[in-house]
Amino acid sequence: MSMLFDDIACGGQIFCGAGSPIALGLGAARIRGSAFVEGPHIIGRATEFPFVAGCVMVAPLNNPDSPEPFIPGAICRPASNPFSLIVSGNTGVLGNLDVDNRIQASNDIVSAREVKSQCGAHVLSRKKNFDIPHPSKEGWRLRHTCPEGPTNDVYVRGRVRNKKEIELPKYWENFVDPTSITVSLTPIGAHQNVIVKRIGDNKVYLQAAGGMPIDCYYHIFAERIDGEKLIPEYPGKSPADYPGDNNEYSVSGYHYDVKEEV
Repeated sequence: MSMLFDDIACGGQIFCGAGSPIALGLGAARIRGSAFVEGPHIIGRATEFPFVAGCVMVAPLNNPDSPEPFIPGAICRPASNPFSLIVSGNTGVLGNLDVDNRIQASNDIVSAREVKSQCGAHVLSRKKNFDIPHPSKEGWRLRHTCPEGPTNDVYVRGRVRNKKEIELPKYWENFVDPTSITVSLTPIGAHQNVIVKRIGDNKVYLQAAGGMPIDCYYHIFAERIDGEKLIPEYPGKSPADYPGDNNEYSVSGYHYDVKEEV
């Protein structure tokens, strides 16, 4: 049986349920206009939830008296697909926030700690990249992607002039496999027949024909040794099947951006 009531105004508190909501204040310390509802209760379409799923279940708006919302700067929904919940101001979640679909933001998503994904069924076709406003073309954007390969490499590049050696970064000692170091040289201005004479003492020693002054660009790669070697190919249906130590990697679609606990 349905019943119609006039508007109800309450200048004090509304309690519905058992218990003492200490946070709302009691007696003389009560917060005027506050309410405690033990729940569960539904807001929105009454038929949206087939079972009790939480203390508060918020369904899409289903009140014909409510006009279609228009929110400047936000994503507007048509009347056939109205918002379920709009929060003006900051929102705090003290427990887990489970989302069955995507999280869509019109501004930054900021996390005080890690942002992780544990959807191992994703196809790992995504590239690691950055996307920024174009530095020299108005109305354009610039996207770069990370180089990818079958080894965990680091690199340095630069130019050497009037010198016969290239000093490698100090941190490369005990960080890379010295036997994996490869060097690419591009002479500048003239053919100098410059070669890599040897690699040692965390340096690359060069030699040019006839003692010519050396002027060249260099690009040097080396494989890291702080962990196991990458296994490029392996049988499996998801990144969870990787035969090595998955804790050493950040894998898009699996557990991206894993970091050490502080």
